[in-house]
Amino acid sequence: MSYAERALRTLSAGNRTLLRAQDEATLLQEMCRVIVDLGGYRMAWVGFAEHDEALTIRPMAHKGFEEGFFEIAHFTWAEGDSEDSRGPTSQAIRSGKPAVVQDTTKLSSSQLPIPLAETLRRGYASIAAFPLIIEGETIGNLTIFAAEPDAFDDCETGLLAEMADDLAFGIATLRMRERHRQSEETIRHMAFFDALTDLPNRSSVSEALTVEITQAQLENQSMAVLLVKIGRFQEISDTLGYQEGDHLIVEMGTRLRQIAGPNKSVARVGEDEFAIIMPRSSAEAAMRVAHHAMREVCDPVIFAGMAMDPHAHIGISLFPGHGNTPEALLRRAKIAAVQARRTACKYTLYKGTEDRESTRRLELMSELRSAIDQNELLLYCQPKVSIGSGEICGAEALVRWQHPQHGMIATGEFIALAEHAGLIMPLTRWVLEAAFRQSYAWYERGIRRPLSVNLSAQDLRDPRLIDRISGLFATWALPPELVQFELTESALMEDPAGALETLDRLKELGVELFIDDFGIGYSSLSYLQKLPVDSLKIDHSFVTSMLTNEGSAVIVHSTVELGHNLGLGVVAEGVESEALWDRLQALGCDTAQGHFVGRPFPTAQFDEWEAQSPWSHRPLSGATAH
Repeated sequence: MSYAERALRTLSAGNRTLLRAQDEATLLQEMCRVIVDLGGYRMAWVGFAEHDEALTIRPMAHKGFEEGFFEIAHFTWAEGDSEDSRGPTSQAIRSGKPAVVQDTTKLSSSQLPIPLAETLRRGYASIAAFPLIIEGETIGNLTIFAAEPDAFDDCETGLLAEMADDLAFGIATLRMRERHRQSEETIRHMAFFDALTDLPNRSSVSEALTVEITQAQLENQSMAVLLVKIGRFQEISDTLGYQEGDHLIVEMGTRLRQIAGPNKSVARVGEDEFAIIMPRSSAEAAMRVAHHAMREVCDPVIFAGMAMDPHAHIGISLFPGHGNTPEALLRRAKIAAVQARRTACKYTLYKGTEDRESTRRLELMSELRSAIDQNELLLYCQPKVSIGSGEICGAEALVRWQHPQHGMIATGEFIALAEHAGLIMPLTRWVLEAAFRQSYAWYERGIRRPLSVNLSAQDLRDPRLIDRISGLFATWALPPELVQFELTESALMEDPAGALETLDRLKELGVELFIDDFGIGYSSLSYLQKLPVDSLKIDHSFVTSMLTNEGSAVIVHSTVELGHNLGLGVVAEGVESEALWDRLQALGCDTAQGHFVGRPFPTAQFDEWEAQSPWSHRPLSGATAH
């Protein structure tokens, strides 16, 4: 068999090896084996060119008569005069071209990788070194030793160089495949594990719970889910910074993992929430783990040199009693965690009442959005009466929701729903448009009856609020004195500077402004003095109790004097009786609003109410209760 036939057979076997290889180490070792066992060469080895200080060539695989070879041969691909850098392997890596020694007997020891005597003893008569090149960069070598001199003629060298190129291609392919595998693993890890704690995340928990529920059904077993809600997370993040908040979460995750032990999985399922899955567990076992967790997890944590006690509460749900899906078990464990806040031990089993209430609230939130969009709300109003003259001097616009199934929804309830659902500003827009329409209807009939609209703290942050109100004035061509605005003292204090700017722009429209619920927002007198408002509305909590509570009486009296001294009108809310009316009249209060004056009713009924009301003809003292 000629040298060329030997090289061709080696190339063919090498190609089969490339097709079968699953990893780089196996490919390199198998290629060396093919060269020696099937090609009949004396020895073959593959090295990688390192980029360390010495530019070392690191052997990766070898086969053949090589015992002790790599103990006495040290390779570098650096330029130099040493034998380590003058051999064919070094030349091949540096030049990127094959380097061949046809007869080792004609070279000195300084031109060989090992001493000449050792070379001859091992039967290395000729040597061919081939560079392994990937994307233009030489990454290493394939070096082959033959037992015959002049073994590597041009034809054989060409075929073996082709095999070296194929090997480099195989290495590149396997590396690309490995990078893809690692990328997929990274993506999967990111999808199913929390980046901060490296614990499974909510998606991972859902998968795990699905498996555990299926297993529990097959084995007729119960299982438990504990949801651990970490307290003080937001407080610590806001006060000490997000890094300390993250430190708390990492520490809690570590503690819970230790508490859970090997048979229970721990996951982070929310910003400050962890879940513990307990296969084949009863309520009693879950309560024991919760009790143990509450003792251990609440030990002090060091934050910025300070020891602080973290708070926690734990809710427990059970399969099959509390649900048979991951979503149901996690949701009900979370509801139980909320219930646990009110217990002494801070952990409890799920009880279903709040779940039903939560479902109802979610349904109402969705229906409220639809009611706003479909103009299904009702505009009510509550009249205001001048205490001095007994005449009706305006009304406050109020919104009501007549639900088709649940009837009239309590105002406080659906306002809270609007806040949680992010519907305050859409709700205010509805009230504004309804109030302007009603004011225009009155104005067209020659009735100059001011209607006041409440604005919330969220409304004050709406950058389009002033433009929207200006547009409504332009649309309906109403005099500005027919629409008033009420802003709670607490809303003004959320952002005093921003609120002041908004009030100034409202005042430029020519409207009257009221501070609502005055006395409970803790505003300073210096701030009050800057506000471009026209009247103060004393909070009903002080007015209704002023006859029985001396403190409330003092606050009402002082507010009336303060308002008048600042040149402001004063409105008393919560006037429920004639006795309150008389006391407010004696104090010089300007305006009354409350059930004694008139209960809220639909604005469309105002004319009818006014016709039956004695207020326009009422004497200045003494009254007939309504």
